[in-house]
Amino acid sequence: MKIAIAAIVLALAGTTVPVLCGAQPIRPVNWLADVTTLDPHQGLDLSANYFQVNLYDTLYRHEDDPAVMQPWLARSHTMSADGKVWEFKLRDGVKFHDGSPLTAEDVVYSFQRAIAIRRGAGALFAPILKPENIVALDPLTVRFTLDSAFGPFLNGVPTVSIVNARLVRKNTVGNDWGAAWLGSNEAGSGAYTLAPGSFKPSAAAELRRFDGHFLGWADNPRAPNVVYARPFGSSASAAMAVISGSADVTNTYMEGEDIDRIQASRTAVVKKNDSMRNSFIHINNTKPPLDNKNFRKCLSYAFNYDAMGAVFKNTTVRNPTPLPTGMWGIPSDVKGYTYDLKKAKEFCDKARAEGAPVDRELDFYAMATIDAVSVTAQLYQGELQKIGVKLKVITQPWSNIIGSTAKPESSPDLWMSWIAQYYPDPDNWLGQTYDSAAHGSWRGSAYYKNAKVDDLLRKARGLQDQAQRAPLYEQAVRQIVDDAPAIWVFKSLDIRGMSKRVEEGYRYSSIHYGNEMRWLKVKN
Repeated sequence: MKIAIAAIVLALAGTTVPVLCGAQPIRPVNWLADVTTLDPHQGLDLSANYFQVNLYDTLYRHEDDPAVMQPWLARSHTMSADGKVWEFKLRDGVKFHDGSPLTAEDVVYSFQRAIAIRRGAGALFAPILKPENIVALDPLTVRFTLDSAFGPFLNGVPTVSIVNARLVRKNTVGNDWGAAWLGSNEAGSGAYTLAPGSFKPSAAAELRRFDGHFLGWADNPRAPNVVYARPFGSSASAAMAVISGSADVTNTYMEGEDIDRIQASRTAVVKKNDSMRNSFIHINNTKPPLDNKNFRKCLSYAFNYDAMGAVFKNTTVRNPTPLPTGMWGIPSDVKGYTYDLKKAKEFCDKARAEGAPVDRELDFYAMATIDAVSVTAQLYQGELQKIGVKLKVITQPWSNIIGSTAKPESSPDLWMSWIAQYYPDPDNWLGQTYDSAAHGSWRGSAYYKNAKVDDLLRKARGLQDQAQRAPLYEQAVRQIVDDAPAIWVFKSLDIRGMSKRVEEGYRYSSIHYGNEMRWLKVKN
């Protein structure tokens, strides 16, 4: 997940504001930086989601908090008794931004493209859905025939953005599925369009309200007509921008002192929402001594959880398992690890006795744009020194870290990230992270492998009934926690600064973390 700070800006120097229907332009929204491509099928993280949810539509969409799935491009769906065959009926009259009609063929192409790319949402469906088994029965009906029943299927459907197949094919070069063109352009039907030529990777973008959106704008006529997005280098910069009035909305990664500054200002307020976003430290399970379970337990007990919570200024809640508190599938008898240097030393000694090279210096990659992550790493470095474990903290941009995780030999020894609620199912956190099929993705960068866990997670995915699935996830959580492939730290609250130009009462989604611009109301 990409973690950096940005904001939507009202008036960038030298920018001409186009005249559109609706409310005045908005100067904010902390878009998360390090977005190097707009291709909606390339990523599944909060940075990518900002553009996906505004530029594109999906068959269904999760809205509000707690998240409720609602028909979107689809009017309805049916499922066969065995859970394998799904049919979706589309709305009639939906238009893409270029004015062409959205049909079942666009849905077929979008899912086939996502599966072929296998980097973002497509990786979820690739194991159970062959491209040839996605078919258009008529212009408004799509059928998916799964290889086997897949419990998270419907909750996962909203992760696939529907693209304009004709437009993407027109801009395809060789076998790239139009990826080069979609990297800086868009082919959506969403509530906002991309101003031509405005996207600058990790730097800027301009979104314009699409008056032809199928939902219309009667429900929120004061939605912003133009949204300027620009990344900021730090939480402090974002706070300064929203206080000064050069930005209207920060993103959700605000640090404690900056929250205090916003609260003390007369021009902005702090908005708080619950979150299902887990923070944890990946441990590369393939590199000695990290391939030793006792050494990983040593690392887990050496982490000062309360102190780290203080670093984030009490904007977090302790979360001791791979699943966020509040999600089903968490066994009540699992308490997780606590800060206990005596236990840490005991497990370190056990690992040494087993031949693990515990004296090797470990690398901790800290994301450059979140100061609190570097502070966390440095404090952890101090705790480990107390038991004789050496840790080197290396600050890196998010993109560099993600690039390194593609192979076990290049993936960091340790690094810290967040997993948000991309779809509300235990599979979102467990299956996409601790199933060995996730190896090669940033979420699978622990390169953890346990045949028992693989079996439990795959059985759970193959069932539709939550009552049958939950015990399997509970067993998997027990085993994963015992194996300690990561250090589970806390669940973050969703906290952002917001200009008083933005009215109260905007709709917040715990899936999209407030990224949907169509729900903001701007005072004229």
